[in-house]
Amino acid sequence: MGSEQGRRRYESARRASQAEETRRNIAAAVRRVFVAQGWAALTIRDVARAGGVSVPTVYATYGNKAGLVRALADAAELLADPERQSAELAEGSPRQQLAAMAGYDRRLFERAGDVIAMVREAGRAEPELAALYADGRRRADSTRVRVFEAWPDGSFRPGLDVPTAIDVYAALCNIDVYTVLTAERGWTPDRVEQWWTEALARELLRLPDPS
Repeated sequence: MGSEQGRRRYESARRASQAEETRRNIAAAVRRVFVAQGWAALTIRDVARAGGVSVPTVYATYGNKAGLVRALADAAELLADPERQSAELAEGSPRQQLAAMAGYDRRLFERAGDVIAMVREAGRAEPELAALYADGRRRADSTRVRVFEAWPDGSFRPGLDVPTAIDVYAALCNIDVYTVLTAERGWTPDRVEQWWTEALARELLRLPDPS
C-alpha cells in the first residue's frame, strides 16, 4: 500500500514537472516568435513549430491566441527569476528589500526588455497587449505596496507615504530609464542596478540619526 502511494506521488510530481517545463518552453517560443514577427502575424502553429510541440499542446497549455498574451507575461517573468526576488523579499531590512526589487527590475529589463518595449508599442493598436502591459504595471505596484506597508514605522523619509513611495519607485526604475542608461549612456546593467539601489534608499528611507 505504502509503495503504491509513493509511486503515485512520484508520478504526480513527474507530470507536474513535465507540465511546467512544457509551459516554460511554450512561453519562450511565444517570445521568440513575437519578437521576430510581431503580434498580428503570430499564429498558434508558428508557436508550436518554434517550441517543438504540437498545436494541441499549445492550445491545452494557453488556449487560443488571446491566451498567448499570458505566455508573453510568463516568458518575461521567468527570465527575471521571480523566485529569487520572493526569497530575497522574505528577509532583510528595507534597504535590502529595495536592493532585491532593483535587482529584479534589472534582470527583467536586461533579459526581457525587448518584449516589454514591443508589448507597449503594439498595445497602441492591440487592446489585449495594452491590457497586458497595464496589468504588469499594476502587479508590480501591488508587490511594492505589500513590501512598503510591511516596513516598520519610521522607515520612510519624513513626509513620505506609501502611494508617493510607489510613484518615486516607478519614476526611477522603469524600462525607459534602463534603456537610456544602457543603450545611450553606456552604463552596464550592474551599474544601473547599483545606482537604483542607492537612489531608492536615498529617496525613500529615513536617514540614520547622525548622533
